[in-house]
Amino acid sequence: MNVVLICSDTFRWDYLGCYGNDWIKTPRLDKLAEESVLFLDAFAEGLPTIPARRVILTGRRIVPFRYFPQKSDLVGQQPGWHPLYDEDVTLSEVLQEHEYTTCFVNDTYHLMKPGKNFHRGFDYWYWIRGQEDDKWAIRDQKAVQKLLDECTGGAAWAGKKKHWITQHLMNRQTWRSEKDTNVARAMIKAADWVKDYTRSSCTEPFFLYVDVFDPHEPWDPPLKYARLYNRKFKGVDAIVPPATRKNMDDARFERVKAAYAGEVTLVDRWTGHLLDMLRNLKLMDDTLIIFTSDHGTMMGEQDEIHKGGDRLRNQCTQVPLIIRHPQKVGAGMRIKGFVQHQDIMPTILNMLGAPIPNRVQGVDLWPMVTQGKKSDRDTIISAFFHHASVRTAKWNYIAPWAKVGGKPRIELYDLENDPKELTNVIAQHPDVAKDMDRWLRNYIKEHSDETGGSIGPSIEVPLEDQALV
Repeated sequence: MNVVLICSDTFRWDYLGCYGNDWIKTPRLDKLAEESVLFLDAFAEGLPTIPARRVILTGRRIVPFRYFPQKSDLVGQQPGWHPLYDEDVTLSEVLQEHEYTTCFVNDTYHLMKPGKNFHRGFDYWYWIRGQEDDKWAIRDQKAVQKLLDECTGGAAWAGKKKHWITQHLMNRQTWRSEKDTNVARAMIKAADWVKDYTRSSCTEPFFLYVDVFDPHEPWDPPLKYARLYNRKFKGVDAIVPPATRKNMDDARFERVKAAYAGEVTLVDRWTGHLLDMLRNLKLMDDTLIIFTSDHGTMMGEQDEIHKGGDRLRNQCTQVPLIIRHPQKVGAGMRIKGFVQHQDIMPTILNMLGAPIPNRVQGVDLWPMVTQGKKSDRDTIISAFFHHASVRTAKWNYIAPWAKVGGKPRIELYDLENDPKELTNVIAQHPDVAKDMDRWLRNYIKEHSDETGGSIGPSIEVPLEDQALV
């Protein structure tokens, strides 16, 4: 059995038709979902980009985060944003040891920053350059100024020549069609690799991990995609909107929504390119396919836009999780109950009959499909830098789990009466908040010894102990 795992960054679970969305076009993923199992209560454990992928690829929890400052990465000045540990055993490494050919196609440049080592265990790996602040195109100062003059739109970054958006705008200057977008190039590369591998003399099954940064901001899809949702879209001021829609008029906010929706449909279209290749090569009957995201994003709820450590409501923490078995086992099933990113690795390995490393802390989800097993979690934690969410079927409590600067944001949501998590009711339920905060403190204390590890440099072997070659 082959395995294809796709992770799309900042893809809101409820922006897919198969999860109930009725205004955004996602026909290819919806078609995949018809042949798949949908998990309705899938949540990230550690957010954002790097922490989530560490959990997915190791099957191991990351909360409470550890902090390893990294000179080569400004984002690395936050807890949890660090490379794989030396002790970690990744999904690719396990499959590589069990005679799988492994391939990694990626345009999420954070994974390829110095020392991040997310290509461990892959026989083949390809970095699609040019996403966000990836230093790919030279920042010609006159060209940067011209772009800023054209794209100010009242954005906070206007005039800041070193802002990451200016690098992105330089990176995309060579785009001539949608095939030049990063997600298209990544999916084309992944599909071509499958085609070439299948037509070669190789007989080993393959594990293909495709990681795409879209629909993460900047929200600048080809115009035809945004115009599916706003026919007059121009949208330079929708590329990187501010964190709140306060002081934003309705027309601009509609452009922001159209830009993000266009990115979602763009990801759907090019994910479909890879799925079409699998169908054309008659591999669907022998390939396990998983689609998920690291997290979502706020899109106007409580006037907020973008993700954030203190925005740990379902719009940010819940994720799509679609699993298609090659024999369509469970096709069309919609499974309730808490599941998290750490469960993806053991689920894959059990399906393949491969051993699960001792370090893995997730659980195999497939008995929920084949045996009607209920989730054994009634309380879950999701954390983003210094804040955490404690979620039950009834409540979502959000508070710092570590010290934060300024006034902490502490919230409580009644999920039975407010499923969209729009009204903070902590003042009405102080006892509930107190109990959930106690659970959070106990959880951090109980698991604090489980999330550490070693990050190079390696321990030097004394010269006298080294064998001569």
